[in-house]
Amino acid sequence: MPLSSHISTASGQKVLIAEGTRLVFGRGPGVDLIVAAGRGLSRRAGLVTAMAAGAWIANISRTHALYVEGDGYQVRLPRMEHDGQPANGWFVHAGTALVGSRAMLDEGQSLIVTVTGQYDAAPDPAGQLAGAGLAGPELAAAGNGAGPTGNRATGAGTGTKAGAGPSDEGEWTDEVWAARAAGQAETGHGEAGYSETGVAYGDGTLLPFYLDPMTKLFLVALIWCRPWLDDPSATRPLPRTPEIARAALEVTGAYHELERFDANPEYHDLLSARVAEHIKVLRRKIADRGLAAADVRISDEVAVRILIEHGIITSADLSRLDDPAWRSRQEDLWWTQS
Repeated sequence: MPLSSHISTASGQKVLIAEGTRLVFGRGPGVDLIVAAGRGLSRRAGLVTAMAAGAWIANISRTHALYVEGDGYQVRLPRMEHDGQPANGWFVHAGTALVGSRAMLDEGQSLIVTVTGQYDAAPDPAGQLAGAGLAGPELAAAGNGAGPTGNRATGAGTGTKAGAGPSDEGEWTDEVWAARAAGQAETGHGEAGYSETGVAYGDGTLLPFYLDPMTKLFLVALIWCRPWLDDPSATRPLPRTPEIARAALEVTGAYHELERFDANPEYHDLLSARVAEHIKVLRRKIADRGLAAADVRISDEVAVRILIEHGIITSADLSRLDDPAWRSRQEDLWWTQS
């Protein structure tokens, strides 16, 4: 039976998260699941990504911490860092985890992330988990129970013991992998990776790739992927940087700039160069997350396929193009900020 991931609210609402997709929650607006909570929870608070091996939980708030609790553990996920990437995350392979602000957990109003079914966690770093962007300690955690991932996270599990940690070089040994995958140790939480406050720490690892929709980078990625989101057969040509730049003007309602873009070669080249820099960042992030093999050239087609297949940009994101609030925010980012 394949794994199934869903999130439930204190009011009884239950939302299934399909594999390869993500759900953003918070007090809203601009989220997939609006949570009735006090100011201790951000408007855009957290992210749950469903993968073949379970569910990955991350804090995407720039102002508030997010907490994850389960049997024998309590983890504080710090606020998102300045580069727009979650500081770390928590991987749930099976069972349930409570998620929310400190007040939500104390008052029994937390969200419940549940993963059911069974996943054959063979220790194959080149397999599905690596394809999902997990590496090193993350890969080991995914094959076990639950585990923290990210810049300061190692070890630990929900319902199954983490066992030994990584070697001095930060790599997991075959023995540790085998013990984790076979589930030979039962009950308890991880032996390493936590301070007394429950904050994860340790050697750095790579995170699944996430793009904040409230960034210019997201708009570029969405326009880049749009032809293949509209046409899953992937036969339509992908836009090049000048076409993406022009589409950004249209999406953000900068119609007064369109004539200038078409008539002024200097402005045309300047805006296209800005978009090219964003494309370069996207390629680098794909490479840094190990989403493409080292010997594969990250062409436009390869990059867009990866963005879509890993749920980084989804067909549901196309609805943002008709969302006045999101378009207004993008207009502020592109044309009223330096």
